Amino acid sequence: MARMAGRRLLAAVPLLAAVTFGVFAIAAASPFDPARAYAGSAGLGARQDVLDQLRQNLGADRPFVARWWDWLGAALTGDLGDSAALRQPVADVIGERVGWSLLLCGTAFALAVVVGTALGVLAARRRGGPLDRAVTSLSYALEAAPPFWLGLLAIWFFAVRLGALPAGGLTDTGTDVATAGQVLTHLALPAGVLAVSQLPWFVLYVRQGVGDALAEDPVRGARARGLSERTVLLGHALRSGLLPVLTLVGSRVPELITGALLVETVFSWPGIASATVQAATSVDFPLLAALTVLATAAVLLGNLLSDLLYGLADPRVGWDG
Repeated sequence: MARMAGRRLLAAVPLLAAVTFGVFAIAAASPFDPARAYAGSAGLGARQDVLDQLRQNLGADRPFVARWWDWLGAALTGDLGDSAALRQPVADVIGERVGWSLLLCGTAFALAVVVGTALGVLAARRRGGPLDRAVTSLSYALEAAPPFWLGLLAIWFFAVRLGALPAGGLTDTGTDVATAGQVLTHLALPAGVLAVSQLPWFVLYVRQGVGDALAEDPVRGARARGLSERTVLLGHALRSGLLPVLTLVGSRVPELITGALLVETVFSWPGIASATVQAATSVDFPLLAALTVLATAAVLLGNLLSDLLYGLADPRVGWDG
């Protein structure tokens, strides 16, 4: 297991370097002008010589390969550069925001796994019954719903209509210090919406896995031995049926990140979404590269975690991958 993890981590190094190279190449080919984006409204009437000097100061007049190589060398020493869009070091931009994004994603993912597993087991217990049809139909409907639409619907119902939860932000209006109670209250809607957007996959996978396990000979044998239905369902069918679900841990990370960006934007959650949008619209090379590396690393770690969990749950799986 350690050797496999080590090989995966070593293989990730050139992949991450290639990803950052692609970011610089795409940004250089984009029609956006970093100098005008940095100058803001003042850049609309600025003289060409002023813009040229600003490009030189930002390093935007150099070939993108040279900019990428300088950034990569500095990043290896821990210096991620400065964000032209946010006027602060990239490391500070990420450090201030990534914790809130991790809190949102972690809470939503845990909710999706727990609730999805419970609903999947209940649906698989009586396949074809009213509960199974209702849960399956709802899952397919939610699967087609975009996260931003779910977020707007949740704001309209829970914040505007009922007034039960805040519509966005991290703290109440006029409050400078974020208390645990305020954070949890403001976290409820965005985490719930993000969890609902991931829920259908877990429900359908668990339903299929547990339903197939209930039809296997070992489970039939457990029932023939007189074991209770609860023991058969939770002790035999659920354990076998959850194995395919472990592969979702890695495969859902990209969509979880994408969904989190949309949900953070809708609910004004102070995560990395706003930084990502500003970096993209301002062609902020250092910040774009750092955020892309962070997202790619999260995907690679998610895939590694799912493989490790699957191997630990099923001893028949080898560690040669």
